[in-house]
Amino acid sequence: MSKILIVAEHLNGKLNSSTARCVTCAGEIKAEAIEILVLAADAGAIAAEAAQIAGVTRVVTVSRAENANALAAIFAPQVAAAAKDGYTHVLAPSTTFGKDLMPRVAALLGVAQVSDIMAVESSHGFKRPIYAGNAIITVDAPASSILVGTVRTASYAAATAGAATAPIEALAIEATLPTHTRFVELVQGKSDRPDLQGASRVVSGGRALGSADNFAIIYALADKLGAAVGASRAAVDAGYVPSDLQVGQTGKIIAPELYVAVGISGAIQHLTGIKDAGTIVAINKDPESPIFEIADYGLVGDLFKLVPEFEQAL
Repeated sequence: MSKILIVAEHLNGKLNSSTARCVTCAGEIKAEAIEILVLAADAGAIAAEAAQIAGVTRVVTVSRAENANALAAIFAPQVAAAAKDGYTHVLAPSTTFGKDLMPRVAALLGVAQVSDIMAVESSHGFKRPIYAGNAIITVDAPASSILVGTVRTASYAAATAGAATAPIEALAIEATLPTHTRFVELVQGKSDRPDLQGASRVVSGGRALGSADNFAIIYALADKLGAAVGASRAAVDAGYVPSDLQVGQTGKIIAPELYVAVGISGAIQHLTGIKDAGTIVAINKDPESPIFEIADYGLVGDLFKLVPEFEQAL
C-alpha cells in the first residue's frame, strides 16, 4: 500500500492552500497514509493548521533555526532523509516553491521526478501536460522506487477541514545541511486585492492596453468584481505591470471560477495558464483571436469603450 509524504508550503506562519490541493491529489492515489511534513523554525502553528485538513493521517515536523526561510538547498536534504522512512511517494505543489525544491529531492534520492501531475490513473500512473499544454501524456513511474512528484494545483480543489485532527509528531532526522546558501531578504508586492494564485475571480489585461496608465481600467473592473489582476506575458514584457502578475506557462497557472481576458489574443502559452478556469470571458477587437476558441463568452469590440460600460453595468 502507498504511504505519501507531502511537503508543506507556508509563509509567515500560514499554510498555503496549495498544500491542501496536494492532499486532494494524494487522496486519488488511495494511499494507506497521507502525511504532511512541516519544516520551519517553529513548526507548531503551521502543523496544527495542517492537521485539520481532511484526509491527513499524521503531521510530522522538523523545527530548527535553519528552516526559518524556505530555501530549497536547506530543505532538500531534510526532505530526502524523511522520505526514506517507508514512504512510497513524496509530493509538493507545482509552485515556485515546489519547482525549486523537488528536483533537488529527486536528485538526492536518485530517482526521476514526475512534474505537473494533473490526474491520477493509478498509484504510479499519472497524466501531465506537455508542449505548453497542447497535449496530455500518461506517465508510468516504476513502483520499485520512491516517487517524487509535483502537483498541478490548478487541477485540484483544496481539501477542506476535517472533523478530526491528525496527530502531530516531531521528526528526528539526520541530514547534513549545506552552508553555501543563505537567506538575504524576501521582497513582496503589497496589494489589497485577492492573491492571483488563489483568487476565485481574475481580470487580466494584454498588450492591447497600450500603456501602464491604461491598465487602470483593468484595476477598476477588478475592484468592482472583487477580483485579482493578471496580465499576459506581452503586457509584462512591455512594462505595463510587474512580472508577478503574469499568467501563463512561464507565469502563474491559475484556475479561478471566473477569468476575464481583456485585450489578450490568446497565445498558447497564456491559454496553458487558464485551461482549468471555470468560466472564461474574452473582450477583444479581433474576432479571429485564439482566445475566442476557448472562451465561454466573447465580446468583440474596442476594450476602451466596452470595459467602462461593463464596469458601469456591474
